[in-house]
Amino acid sequence: MVRENGSNNNNNHKKKQQQKRNKAGDFFMATLVMWGLSVGFEIVSIHKKELLPVFRSPIDEISASYSIDTAQHIGIFIVFILFNQWSEKRSIQIFDHEELVRNTWPWAYTALCISCGYFAYDQWDMLKYELYSGWFPSILAHHLILLLCFTLALYRNVTINYLILTLICELHSVFLHVRKVRRMAGIRSAESTIVKAEWFLNWLTFFFARLLPHALILIKLVIDAPKFDKGVELPLALFGMIGMNLLNIGLGIDILGAYKREKNPPQNHHSD
Repeated sequence: MVRENGSNNNNNHKKKQQQKRNKAGDFFMATLVMWGLSVGFEIVSIHKKELLPVFRSPIDEISASYSIDTAQHIGIFIVFILFNQWSEKRSIQIFDHEELVRNTWPWAYTALCISCGYFAYDQWDMLKYELYSGWFPSILAHHLILLLCFTLALYRNVTINYLILTLICELHSVFLHVRKVRRMAGIRSAESTIVKAEWFLNWLTFFFARLLPHALILIKLVIDAPKFDKGVELPLALFGMIGMNLLNIGLGIDILGAYKREKNPPQNHHSD
C-alpha cells in the first residue's frame, strides 16, 4: 500500500511537471512564431533584404547540427569585429555613446542577424525536444529577451554596436556546449585533466566574457542615460541588460551546482 501511494505521488508530480512544461512550451513557441512572422513581414513587405541572414543562419545550423560550432563562430566573429575597430582607431572612443548607439561597425549588422537566426533555431530545437524544465525556463527566457532586443535594434538600425558587445558572451557558451558533449562522451571524472581544463576555461570565460562585460554594459547604460534621445532605445536597452544580468546570476548558480556535483558525485547506498 505504501509503495502504491508513493507511485501515485510520483505519477502526480510528473503530470504536474509535464503540465508546467507544456504551458511554458506553448507560450515560448507562440512568441517564436510571432517573431518569425514579424521578420518575414519586414523582409517581404518593407523590402529589408539586409535581414535575410537571419533566416540563412538557421539553415546553416541545421546542416551543421552542432551548437558548439555556431557559438564558437559567433564569438570569434565578434572578437574580429572589435579587433578590427581597435586596429583602425586605436582609441577607447570606439566605446563612446554615439559610436555605440548611432554608428554601425563593419560586419556588425550581419553578425547580429546571424546571431538572431542562431538563437531562434536554438529556441525551436529546445522546444521541439523539450530540453527545458519548469514553468518559466531561464534558457528560453534568455533567448526570448535576446530575440526581442536584437530584432527591434535591427529594425531601427540603432544600438547595433552595443549589442555586439553583449555577444562576447558566446565565447563562454562554447564551453557550456563542450561540457554537454564531454558528458555525453562519458568523460565525467573530476580528476581527469580534460575535465579540469574544461572547468577552468568555463569559469574563466563565465567571469570575463559574460558576467563582467554585461555588468559593465549595464553600468555604462545607466551613466549614459541622459545622452539617449527620448524614445524606446533606453528603456529597451535597460530592460534587456537588467534581464541578462539577472539570468547570468541564475546561470552562475546553476554552473556552481553542476561543478559541486561533479567534484562530489552522489554515492549510491544499497541496503540489504
